[in-house]
Amino acid sequence: MAMLDATLTDMVTRSFLRRRLIAFAVPLAVLAYLVYTAVAFDLAGLASRARMDNAAILMSDFVSHKVHVTRDNRNGQVTASVEGENKGAYPAGTFPDWVSASDAETVIDLGGGHVVTYDAAGGRYVVPGYGVIDIRPEANRLILTAPEPLPDWINASDTRVTVTTDAGRFTYTRSRVETFRYFAGWELFFFTLDSPFAGKGIGDLAALALWGDRVDPARPNIVAMVSDVWNNKMWRHGDVAWALFETVLMAFLGTMGAALVALPLGFAAARNFNPIVPLRGLIRRVFDFVRGVDGLIWTIILSRAFGPGPMTGSLAILLTDSGSFGKLFSEALENIDEKQVEGIRSTGANGLLRARFGVIPQVTPVLLSQVLYFLESNTRSATVIGAIVGGGIGLMLTQAIQTQKDWEEVAYYITLIVLMVMAMDSLSGWLRRKLIKGA
Repeated sequence: MAMLDATLTDMVTRSFLRRRLIAFAVPLAVLAYLVYTAVAFDLAGLASRARMDNAAILMSDFVSHKVHVTRDNRNGQVTASVEGENKGAYPAGTFPDWVSASDAETVIDLGGGHVVTYDAAGGRYVVPGYGVIDIRPEANRLILTAPEPLPDWINASDTRVTVTTDAGRFTYTRSRVETFRYFAGWELFFFTLDSPFAGKGIGDLAALALWGDRVDPARPNIVAMVSDVWNNKMWRHGDVAWALFETVLMAFLGTMGAALVALPLGFAAARNFNPIVPLRGLIRRVFDFVRGVDGLIWTIILSRAFGPGPMTGSLAILLTDSGSFGKLFSEALENIDEKQVEGIRSTGANGLLRARFGVIPQVTPVLLSQVLYFLESNTRSATVIGAIVGGGIGLMLTQAIQTQKDWEEVAYYITLIVLMVMAMDSLSGWLRRKLIKGA
């Protein structure tokens, strides 16, 4: 008896020690893996190479815009434009009210005592609390005169001088001199500068829309306003709306097409509907193949085969989801209640009628729920696919990112994508309640 007690005690002790070892070993293994990951991916080097100043500029550009005041040093011509684009250029000879221009010089008041002056000799920037930064071209180089030592917000070389302050940015090269002034908000979001409604307040716009004299005798002011907003050359609201429609259409066609393809194949892959084992196995392996290859890979393959376009994106979604739906549908069919099918069979119904009245009513809620979920998910996927095949809002987002300057447009497109996904989520939830629960 004593020997048995000792054996049991020894077993319990060893079990306790084993569990305690596991309790310590698992966290240590996870910690060791995290340390390995940090070394393998050079996280320390990544942190040291991070440019937080660029990140700050990027975040600022998401919610603000800048007005460029530029002088071409070759001909002396001075222009002003929003974001430096021709579509946002002020009419020739006109400038914002904080810019005063004459034949002799151009004075730019950046606020807070920051003043930039372009003159025949070069340019200078008065920075409160620091002094005057003066640049004069001489032969093939720039001569910089400024209080020493130069602060880190001044980058200077023989061919380029850049000054970045909280009030704006000033850049001088041999070919041109340019000053940026930042303003909060998205510029010219509704009306561009060539619109007769540009620069007017909400009250003025309301008065023009309701009882003001027509700016265009051929149409009411409210119609002209809507037209100017819809055809805004900088923000392209009409093109954006069409791109959103293309993205949703791409997801809808791909998802619904996949469901139609997968439903009959799901019956052929279900054990209780297809007794031919080799055929059933072959169909299941086809499902595994098409869903095992990521949708982006199918997108690239199909774009090479059929060319770019939204339809190619729809085909990529259809191909990928056919495998997923086929697996899900066949599993749902294998789990039906056979008693209902037997009841239909007892009436003398054939196989098609048994499937129609004994099977479909059982699996419809499950199938609809899965299809609606995939539709919601594919709305997000269609954004990325559209960037590859050249369609939808994904293409416009990629183009805006590649320009490396229109980050407020990037923020606009991202906001629209999030709103689109939220809308699809609400719509799919409403349809699920209506079609499945009848509420």
